[in-house]
Amino acid sequence: MWQEVIPNAWESILSHIRSFQYSQKNAVLVPVAAVGVGGALVCWLMSRRKIKSIEMGDGWWGSGEKPLQGKEDESIRPFKIETSDEEIEDLHRRLDQARYAPPLEKAAFNYGFNSDYLQKVVAYWRNKFDWRKQVEILNKYPHFLTTIEGINIHFIHVKPSYVPHGKAVQPLLMVHGWPGSFYEFYKIIPLLTDPAKYGLASGDVVFEVICPSIPGYGFSEAPHQQGFDTFATARIFHKLMKRLGFKEYYVQGGDWGSQVTTNMSQMLPQSVKGLHLNLVFIRIQGLKKVIQVMLGAYVPWLVGFTREDVRRMYPFMQKNIFDLLRESGYLHIQATKPDTAGCGLNDSPVGLAAYILEKFSTWTDKSFLQKDDGGLESKYSLDDLLTNVMIYWVTASIVPSMRYYKENFARDLMADSRVGVYVPTAIAAFPQEIAHTPQVWAKNTFKNIVHYSYMPRGGHFAAFEEPKLLAQDIIHFVRKVERL
Repeated sequence: MWQEVIPNAWESILSHIRSFQYSQKNAVLVPVAAVGVGGALVCWLMSRRKIKSIEMGDGWWGSGEKPLQGKEDESIRPFKIETSDEEIEDLHRRLDQARYAPPLEKAAFNYGFNSDYLQKVVAYWRNKFDWRKQVEILNKYPHFLTTIEGINIHFIHVKPSYVPHGKAVQPLLMVHGWPGSFYEFYKIIPLLTDPAKYGLASGDVVFEVICPSIPGYGFSEAPHQQGFDTFATARIFHKLMKRLGFKEYYVQGGDWGSQVTTNMSQMLPQSVKGLHLNLVFIRIQGLKKVIQVMLGAYVPWLVGFTREDVRRMYPFMQKNIFDLLRESGYLHIQATKPDTAGCGLNDSPVGLAAYILEKFSTWTDKSFLQKDDGGLESKYSLDDLLTNVMIYWVTASIVPSMRYYKENFARDLMADSRVGVYVPTAIAAFPQEIAHTPQVWAKNTFKNIVHYSYMPRGGHFAAFEEPKLLAQDIIHFVRKVERL
């Protein structure tokens, strides 16, 4: 289109120049103005085609100053999770000494984790939960460590056991959030590395899956310096993938993983073949969005909403203001003074479990607030839930994981939303997610949405709760991109 606009604009400008009886002064000014207008037009049209990206930069998160000499050790080292009698005995001693405050009558989970049910969880943890067995389950996938920007990065790397002849294996980086861990992906990994076995694909799409732990979470070393945010995480994970020998790869994330993989797509779009998200961060501000919200409940088609968008978004104040305020108290603590609350959680396994598992209740289904047991065991097993808690406990990573909020909110978290995402993008919108983002809003940032799904069920922890649904959506998306 711009190839036609520019010549026409020039012809119009030149015709005015030729027909104008100008003085000697105008003989200089008019051609200069013409060149200026034409140049501005060219720049404007070309700028619209320009794909912006976030500068990759570099960083150092190790202890002390970055060494001036010497190259960083880039080796990839096998890693195995281990435990000991001392570790288990210390846990049991602390569980035995726990104190509980009785809940208010008929409070269910409206005041937080119900302490009557908490005692049942702790009794199971103390008497039936087998940490040694869970460690064996954790070690069923290959674990590795590698040093990047001064800290050790933990990740699991699972390759398919069988690849159909002539089919390419697609590298897929999956990034967790808070209060999750790499363990969230354990049930989805086999569905992606061997989809034909589970009836998800005919062998045309096969993945090898890389699941790193965000630095400060689980078995990844915590940053020793201030300022470690999603940009730094994105850069480190790009370096990880390069170190593993990948030039192009798919990325997937929810919660913080969504922000990290979005930043990866903005930072090195030439390396990201596709971005799949099950949570989208956007701003709800500006006159246009206010008008859309006001009209959306009555004439959704006029503002780009679907009927399903309306069902998930309204009543708007309840679902997007009051519910978010109720669920975001933790965020204010962690974004301001995380170490204060973190000290208590790091010392008490019972407090840690209550703090983490309360999120797995309400963020899975908002109606679970009204259940005395938080609905936890209707979606998850206690073994799975406590294994995730144990990853935080044995690594003492709750404090650095909470600091991640302060580091990110210290900057304008949404500033990067002004940089468009141009890689092929898929959004899986789960109905019980904390907030719903309609496609018409998402495409303001994500300029190349090729797949948007209204998922039939599920909440915030999609891979943990609905691994088959999420795997199917990822496969459909990658199949679309590979056919483009």
